[in-house]
Amino acid sequence: MTITDQERAEKSVAVMWGKDQASKGLGVKLDNVGPGKAQVSLAIEAKHLNGHKTCHGGYVFTLADSAFGCACNTYNQFAVSHVSTITNIAPTFEGDELKAVASEVSRRGRNGIYDVRVTNQNGELIAEFRGHSRTIKGQHFEE
Repeated sequence: MTITDQERAEKSVAVMWGKDQASKGLGVKLDNVGPGKAQVSLAIEAKHLNGHKTCHGGYVFTLADSAFGCACNTYNQFAVSHVSTITNIAPTFEGDELKAVASEVSRRGRNGIYDVRVTNQNGELIAEFRGHSRTIKGQHFEE
């Protein structure tokens, strides 16, 4: 039985997300996925704040990295981060609702490039993230 690209994306990420204790432990929620794309979200709580009473940049990076990780694993091939960078644009505060949307820029051979936009509940841009992925041996489920 063959499955659609959307079904493959959903099943691949569901298997991987089920094992992702880091993202879920921080409060990251998986909103949706499709081939080469994903959206995750995070409600900023007091536990996410730094000494300036703004969200610690590491949490914004982790949110974006989680979206990137989901997007590059939608093809039922294990994919890992090779290089990732982030540009922080605006601060976030307790009570903010962040959304990270990852989209595939390029996928060729074992390499992929994904851009992630992090925005708040008002649609304001918080950060831009770029991740480079590399596929490795293994699949999320047997096809």
